Amino acid sequence: MAVMQAAFDPAYGEAWSRRQVEDALLIGNCYYQIAEVLGEPAGFSLSRHGFEEEELLLIAVSPDFRRRRIGEKLLVQCKADARARGARQLLLEMRSDNPAIHLYRRNGFVQIGLRKDYYRTPSGYRLDAITFACQL
Repeated sequence: MAVMQAAFDPAYGEAWSRRQVEDALLIGNCYYQIAEVLGEPAGFSLSRHGFEEEELLLIAVSPDFRRRRIGEKLLVQCKADARARGARQLLLEMRSDNPAIHLYRRNGFVQIGLRKDYYRTPSGYRLDAITFACQL
């Protein structure tokens, strides 16, 4: 939760609550991984598996550990794990102005959809959502 709070800008309201994370993990088809640097949590990912596809729900790296390819390593491992669980594609959705778009494109994700004004920030500003897929 400390990585979540540090990684997600509160201006966008993207961080999940502890309850949301706990509920996702109790479902049984959600998987997580934690990246550590010298025993300290540096990042994590959370995904949900469904029939022949997996959705990346969250991926985050603490600001103190950015620019060390931790996010990319988490993403690559998430893809490998999803493939091992039988997924043929990995999906994700993100706000249109998220700088992580470059990470996703560099790792084989292509845009397959756009939801106009899908996200609303705590201040009421509306942002589009982009849906990406990566064939595994």
